[in-house]
Amino acid sequence: MRKYGTEFVGTFFLVFTVAMAAVAGNGGEFAGLAIGSALMVMVFAGGHISGAHYNPAVTMAIFQRGGLGWREMVNYWVSQLAGAAAAVLIAHTVFHVTATPMQVDTAQALTAEFLFTFALAFVVTNVATAKGTHGNSFYGLAIGFTVMTGAYAVGRISGGVFNPAVGAGLGILGKLAWGNVLAYWAVQLVAGAVAGRLFRSLHPGE
Repeated sequence: MRKYGTEFVGTFFLVFTVAMAAVAGNGGEFAGLAIGSALMVMVFAGGHISGAHYNPAVTMAIFQRGGLGWREMVNYWVSQLAGAAAAVLIAHTVFHVTATPMQVDTAQALTAEFLFTFALAFVVTNVATAKGTHGNSFYGLAIGFTVMTGAYAVGRISGGVFNPAVGAGLGILGKLAWGNVLAYWAVQLVAGAVAGRLFRSLHPGE
């Protein structure tokens, strides 16, 4: 249960930061840095307990590379989505965060979400699960900076979600239409699966 609680807490603070820094606009031009930093510190805080996925697409990648079973994957997903829902509930009810719906070009947005979700999952599997990087002290930075890079590169195109739990939070707040949220989930989970399979092909001994 410790790892599922850790996933809940880490996802909560990641999604709460998204809501406050990006949706509410408190982060200004530095919203991407705030979100990447939130992920970084939560990865360092919980990596030794749960692996610090905080993202169903990353959990999919770890599943595909053979790091956990499907039932455990589903438990991770439930914990992550619950953390996201709790975060936006507090952001909305306590801090009165509301959102103007974001209009996206579907083809551009889905392509952007696939590419950077893949990049994130690929980085996580390589810096946090590979034997060659075992015990390193930089994995949290690498993971957080991947999200920050994506947020600045394609945030205006897709919202810079890269995470089904974040997408769920944006859907609850009304920032993304639920049709877009579901489409994002599909491409994000596929991106995570592709990253996990690629890891296995590049690291056949693991």
